[in-house]
Amino acid sequence: MNKARTHFNDSLGYCKIGEFIKDYIMEDTIIVCVGTDRCIGDCLGPLVGTMLKDKNFPLPVFGTISDPIHALNLDRKLYEINLLHPNANIIGIDACLGDEDNVGEIQARDYPIHPGKGVGKTLPLVGKSSIIGIVDSSDANVFNNNNIRLSLIFNMAKVICDALSHAHNLSSNTPSNIKDFLV
Repeated sequence: MNKARTHFNDSLGYCKIGEFIKDYIMEDTIIVCVGTDRCIGDCLGPLVGTMLKDKNFPLPVFGTISDPIHALNLDRKLYEINLLHPNANIIGIDACLGDEDNVGEIQARDYPIHPGKGVGKTLPLVGKSSIIGIVDSSDANVFNNNNIRLSLIFNMAKVICDALSHAHNLSSNTPSNIKDFLV
């Protein structure tokens, strides 16, 4: 299992993540952002989805602040996405818990996300590849909104959004007529 990692405040972090994830962007790629806007720690995915849509990102994006994909609707939303995009190459985006020293780290990985794993939920895997942001320590075993700053989530979302835009521009699998999307 391969991965790339960076800290959100690394000025070239979006390049590191983008360089890795570019190999996972194909013509049939879609972005699925998981999380809820009802919890600061878990809103990373929907915030990324919203930012990508606001920037008119040229690939299909699912999971935004106004239409989130979360634990209560994940099965249904994945079913609907599969009907619209059978055989799609999904890149999953989600927040997660990790070691306290790694809070603020962003990882691009060549394997799916496991939504809810950090809080003991069993939910379907999302994506063939993924980008996760470590937003809190796993010591708490829950997203503790008292510890998580919205500015952390917002800044991590910006890096992930820029990384996906950069990856899309670098991708040799992307048709040349839509390579003009700039970070």
